[in-house]
Amino acid sequence: MGYYIRVLTPKPTPVSPVLLQKAAEAYGATVVGDLGSSAWDQLVVANEAGEEVCAVECNVVSPGSLAAEEIEEFLAEIADCLPSSGASWLRTYLATVRTIYAFQVLDGTYSENGWEILGSVQETVRSSVGGIVQADNEGFSNEEGDHILWQFSDGASGDWRMAVLKDGLWQRFKMDLGNEMHRLAFKNGEIPEGTER
Repeated sequence: MGYYIRVLTPKPTPVSPVLLQKAAEAYGATVVGDLGSSAWDQLVVANEAGEEVCAVECNVVSPGSLAAEEIEEFLAEIADCLPSSGASWLRTYLATVRTIYAFQVLDGTYSENGWEILGSVQETVRSSVGGIVQADNEGFSNEEGDHILWQFSDGASGDWRMAVLKDGLWQRFKMDLGNEMHRLAFKNGEIPEGTER
């Protein structure tokens, strides 16, 4: 099935493939597909060596569509996620999503500059249409790019940008995913003590 990173946006108008091509060119990469079409379904980003870095799908949310099914799957997936304030915000946000951009990670991502190429194209989409990011086995971000739910594996570790919702505002901080006290505070909707803001 592969590993996916998604940008979910309330904007229904697809991002111009020309913008994605410019983002890829900064790393010597190219975008393959119908670059002249304003309504596109899939493009492929390849590095200088011709290795495919990622496939990018543009899926519009409509009744019975793949994107609508994904939204339903996400809603079921986050039903028991913590903190509850983040899950509640996300349920409301998902109801507004009109387009999902799905980036399938391919072999070229693991070659030189692969992650940078993918990141540049992904960020071009997000900065063009706004939205939130979802990554398989990691979870969801808010519109500022901070993670808002605990969906990591038990073995997760390392510093990560997170946010909790307090009085309608996101409070941002960096926490150690492997720190049990940090995890507990975050799941309770609190900023862990000793974290960098």
